[in-house]
Formats: sequence, structure tokens, C-alpha cells
Amino acid sequence: MALIKSISGIRGTIGGKPGDTLSPLDIVKFTSAYGMWLQTQGSKTKVVVGRDGRISGEMVQGIVVSTLNALGLDVIDLGLTTTPTVEMTVQFENAAGGIILTASHNPKEWNALKLLNSRGEFISAEDGAKVLEFAASEQFNYVGVDKLGITTTKTDALDRHIEAILQYPLVNVEAIRNRKFKVVLDAINSTGATAVPALLNALGVKSITVLNGEVNGKFAHNPEPLPQHLTQLCTEVNRHQADLGIAVDPDVDRLCFVCEDGTLFGEEYTLVAVADYVLQHRKGNTVSNMSSTRALKDITLKHGGEYFASAVGEVNVVNRMREVNAVIGGEGNGGIIVPDLHYGRDALIGIALFLSYLALTEKSIKQLRGTYPDYFISKNKIELEKGVDVKLIFDKIQGKYKNHPANTEDGLKLEFEKDWVHLRTSNTEPIIRIYAESNFETTAENIAMRMMKDIRESL
Repeated sequence: MALIKSISGIRGTIGGKPGDTLSPLDIVKFTSAYGMWLQTQGSKTKVVVGRDGRISGEMVQGIVVSTLNALGLDVIDLGLTTTPTVEMTVQFENAAGGIILTASHNPKEWNALKLLNSRGEFISAEDGAKVLEFAASEQFNYVGVDKLGITTTKTDALDRHIEAILQYPLVNVEAIRNRKFKVVLDAINSTGATAVPALLNALGVKSITVLNGEVNGKFAHNPEPLPQHLTQLCTEVNRHQADLGIAVDPDVDRLCFVCEDGTLFGEEYTLVAVADYVLQHRKGNTVSNMSSTRALKDITLKHGGEYFASAVGEVNVVNRMREVNAVIGGEGNGGIIVPDLHYGRDALIGIALFLSYLALTEKSIKQLRGTYPDYFISKNKIELEKGVDVKLIFDKIQGKYKNHPANTEDGLKLEFEKDWVHLRTSNTEPIIRIYAESNFETTAENIAMRMMKDIRESL
């Protein structure tokens, strides 16, 4: 059981003791702290709340909405929806902020409060620290009965989100419609089952097969869209002779594709392909986090732009994108950020741009993948016990490899000529992530295994 407080929100498992899990008492405490912080930010009183399809979602949402009302804040309740839809609705409604109830790629026993500012973006580390101060003090000021906030249910938020995507200049609805794509979607028993088909229909895609389409939160497989979890999708793309497969995570901010032959396009290459398309039309810079493939840098330089890396975490990517005026950015986990739509990872705009590019190139998805350099990333993790001094572990490893360039901005990243490895604690799970990249798959795996051995020896 776990409760994690980070730039990715307040995240924990359901069930167990308060303070150790995302218990009802903790939900009230952290929602109250966020509401108190919002009231220091200005006179706006509206908060947008939405949730993914998790089993605990309805329970958590009831507590969150009631707590906000008890603080005198009005709630716009989107019900079942996507993370990017909540983010955009904060902008549409000129709200004070928003809360998305989702643990993203985590298994079904997890849930989280992902906290947004008035721009519909994740709150900064500094603002997050202030929220945690309110939570620690528990100096909450609830209103009297005559000043309770009201809750309004909104049912057209996804429609407005999709309409904004259709109006985006680089989304070519006519080209997509004319290609008559045949698509298989893995919706992982969450809100992608409604959001993605609605988008595809609006783009003129008529042949859609939905796998795991019942929105019940009982995930048919591990919800993180990694190769080992997408075997069903790969098989069904082949069986249906589809043009491509699409996989999203439970809150629809991560995206990956399957080629027409049932092989994976590679989640790292989702951002690479979309950036390639955008950079052909808009010259400029790109950003991804330092755990992402170097292929984005290659594509950016090819188009005359400059590439920048950030620490892992959507808010860090967004901050760096603003600093360097990036035209496209995101994360190698399939997160696409299109800044002139909104500064948030959004699988729906990612799908629309990718299909536009694929339709205009007249290539198959496999042929498109063949136009990009082949890098291989080995993604691994080691679970942590409470009280482990991760910094001490990283210091030992850095000392062991002192002759190699090191970056300690976010954990520890080591460079080995053309290869690299990145070690960092997760913002969302009690683990160390170990990502290694090379031109050769076996080399990437060997680097990762060596680092995991070093970590275990240090533990």
C-alpha cells in the first residue's frame, strides 16, 4: 500500500490506513488543501472535476466534489472523461483550476488527484509545496450552509475538445476520410472506449474495432501501454487485417500504435512521427524528457530546429517548452504536447495529427516507421522498500562510472559514447526506473541489466 505526493499529484492505493494510502480521510485532506490554495490565487470559484473509468472513481469523485462544495467552491462535474478534456475545459470555462481523478497507467487498485492551475496545466512544484503545507497544517476553513458551492454537470466537454482538434490547422480531416482507415483500438476498460471512437468518427474513420471497451475499471491487462501488455492488440490488428492499431492508457494522455503486420510502431516513436509532421509545416524547437529516445533530436536537427531535454514529468516538459518556445514536445512514453492547442499530454490530438500525416504520405504505418532511425530503449524498474536512500545509491553508481559524462538534474543519467542510461525514482510508484538506449537492442538490455545489478548491490 502506498501514498505518493509528487509533481504528478497525490497518488495512492485504495484501502488501508489513513496516511499510508489514498483513504477517504486523505482524499478530504488533500482536496481541502488544494481548495484552500486555489482561494489564494484569485477570485475565481469554479473547479472542473473529471475521472477515468477506475473502479474507485465514483467513490473518490463524490468525496472530492463534496469537499470542494464545503469550501464554497463551485464544481463543473464532467463525470467519466479524459485528462486532456479536463485540462481544456478549465480553459473553456475560465475556471480556477481542475482535478483529474486518475492514476494514469497504474493498476486498478490505484487512484490519484491530479491538480491543475487556472491555465489547465499541472500545478508547479512550488505551488504543489504550498498545497502540501496546507495539508500538513490542516487549517481548513469550511463555509456555512448559506455559502456552500454548487455542482453543475457538463455533458458536452468531449465534444468541445474534439471540435477544437478538428479546427486545428494541421489536422486534415479530408485526407483521413479519403484513406478509409481500418482501426483496432485497445481502450483498456476506461474512458478511451468512448473518447477515441468519438474522435475517429469525427475524423471520418468508419471501421473501428474496440477491444476491452466496457468502461468498468477492471483492466483486461496491465494498463501501461508497453509491448508486453499489447499482445492482444497486435493479434487483433492482424486478424482484422487493419491498417493500424491504437492503444491509450486509462486517462487517454498516452498513445502508441501497432503496424498493419501486428508489430509495434514503438511508443517512443509516437512523438517522433508527430514531431516530424509538425516540423515540416512549422519550423522550430522541440522538447522531450531525458528518458526519451534520441530519435527526436535527430528529426529536429534534420528540420533545422534545436532539441532540448527536460527532467521527467509533464510540468517539467511544459516549462522547458515555454522557455525555448518549442512548437511540439512531449515524453517518450507516448505523450504528445501541442502547445498552441493546450500545454498538456493529449492522445486525441496525437491520433489526429498522426493519421493526418499517415494519410498525406500515402505510406503504410510500417513504411512510415522505416523512415526513422532505429534506437532501442530497454525499460526496467526495481521496487523500493520504505526508507531507502536513493541518492546514496546514485552517488555510489556515479562514483563507479566517474569517467563517463553524468547528468544529475533528474536522478542520474550516464553517457556511454553513443549509448545512455537514465536512473530515477518514479513520480507515480515506489520504484527506481532504469531506461537504457542504444543502436542495438542487446546492448541496451545489457546496460540496463548491469545497472540493475549495481543498484541491487548498493541496496
